[in-house]
Amino acid sequence: MIGVAPPAYDPAAPTTATTLPVGASATVRAYVTELFRRHRRAFLLLVAVNTVAVIASMVGPYLLGGLVERVSDRSRDLQLGLTIGLFALALAVQAVFVRQVRLRGAVLGERMLADLREDFLVRSVGLPPGVLERAGTGDLLSRITTDIDRLANAMREAVPQLAIGVVWALLLLGGLVVTAPPLAAAVLLAVPVLLAGCRWYFKRAPSGYRSEAAGYAAVAAALAETVDAGHTIEAHRLGARRVALSERRIKEWTAWERYTLWLRSVLFPVINAVHIIVLGSVLMVGGVFVLQGWIDVGRLTTGALIAQMLVDPVNLILRWYDEVQVAQVSLARLVGVRDIEPDAGDASLDPEGREVSADRVHFGYRKGVDVLREVSLEVAPGTRLALVGPSGAGKSTLGRLLAGIYAPRDGTITLGGAELSHMPAERVRSHVALVNQEHHVFVGSLRDNLLLARTTATDAELWAALGAVDANGWARALDGGLDTEVGSGGLTLTPAQAQQIALARLVLADPHTLVLDEATSLLDPRAARHLERSLARVLDGRTVVAIAHRLHTAHDADVIAVVENGRISELGSHDELVTADGAYAALWRSWHG
Repeated sequence: MIGVAPPAYDPAAPTTATTLPVGASATVRAYVTELFRRHRRAFLLLVAVNTVAVIASMVGPYLLGGLVERVSDRSRDLQLGLTIGLFALALAVQAVFVRQVRLRGAVLGERMLADLREDFLVRSVGLPPGVLERAGTGDLLSRITTDIDRLANAMREAVPQLAIGVVWALLLLGGLVVTAPPLAAAVLLAVPVLLAGCRWYFKRAPSGYRSEAAGYAAVAAALAETVDAGHTIEAHRLGARRVALSERRIKEWTAWERYTLWLRSVLFPVINAVHIIVLGSVLMVGGVFVLQGWIDVGRLTTGALIAQMLVDPVNLILRWYDEVQVAQVSLARLVGVRDIEPDAGDASLDPEGREVSADRVHFGYRKGVDVLREVSLEVAPGTRLALVGPSGAGKSTLGRLLAGIYAPRDGTITLGGAELSHMPAERVRSHVALVNQEHHVFVGSLRDNLLLARTTATDAELWAALGAVDANGWARALDGGLDTEVGSGGLTLTPAQAQQIALARLVLADPHTLVLDEATSLLDPRAARHLERSLARVLDGRTVVAIAHRLHTAHDADVIAVVENGRISELGSHDELVTADGAYAALWRSWHG
């Protein structure tokens, strides 16, 4: 067939994030098998209820066929009363069981969808932090929103309806074989046309739907990143470039939308032709058989009605199988996180001390392009280290390496002699915590938001943590206190208040080593200075690595590391570096002036 060519979509075109993987076919099959195993009893019960409903639906054609046969034989005893009574009973049974089919199918779909959502969330939060950092927001958001929405329809309707359609079609064909075997053979005349059309469509549809979903994810990523970095884009006058990127992504996505729509516009006429062939072949072949006396008129009537009834399950199967194709792509994207090996780490590794050390570290986000080069650093326990330098020098990257978020490409980063990148993630988090300018307020009470850091904390400890970050003033003014609902649908907190909650979680988690990446950036300078002084009392005795553009933070530090072009160019105290009159002294004079 000649038609619309697939659009030239380039998933490798420049984006700002590395997308999460799409699940392999084996991964998807294994997950689907596991899902059905969990709900095996409900699924088998659905099939059983559907079987009763279909058998009840075949009573009508059988009774009508018998009535036609008696009329053709000119029998005076048509048994109309019995026929009508049985038909009414079968209709009632069918109605009751069809209702049960729909109810049980919907419940089964919702339960499987709930399992899918929970599995995705549990697996996502268990991924190595570096993987989620690189994935960015666009791809992850499109999976948890768009892909879940597509799967919701499939789980609620497509999967149950597909099972219903298959059982329905098989039972009708079985009934046709029992009633009039020659007519069952006539139905097979439509099979080659159906197989040819479906083979053509399903050979192209999966890749088309995958590309369509990837195109939408690229659109979501471009838009989300543009909105999040709106001020930066305006400051650097990158608006036209971002608009052009968004338009290109939308154009590629809509091209795939048109392509998959064209595929369906070819399949549906083929299905209509199949229905005509089925009914036409049964009537023509059955008519010849009646004229030859090989079957009677009653059996022809029953067979023709059953053949006509086949239209509905075939439509149901093809309609929902097409929906399953779309859902399969979304499912592959959701279970793709299963293809990422969890960062189990070496359970035998345990720090023998609190000294943080970086030895000749190289690191880059892209192969062949290093952001950090030959970085060596020793941070003694209890030291307050400040990382300063121009934007893009690699300060935040170094902070994430010291927090164990990323592993160096070359060199080692150790905590108490144990390599951070080889330790289990949970063990790393118990020793080292990272707080940056990104924060999140979860839907729930203020207490629930704080207990995320330490579930066993008492209310007194929660208030103490809020007091340590100067948040107890506004928190105690809340009508509900710690029980106040915050987040979406509750009290909307200011960015500064949300950041204070994040810092309060840090106080509750009580790690001995902290990495603060511009943790007070959303506060005004006076409030930030006050908060940092309050934190200084709480953080006394802990190792603190502070990344900041406000140099008063560096002034209070024990040691200052100046990061330039991916290297540490200067290392020393504030007074030492000012006296040395190097890069830090120039920054300090510029800041102080």
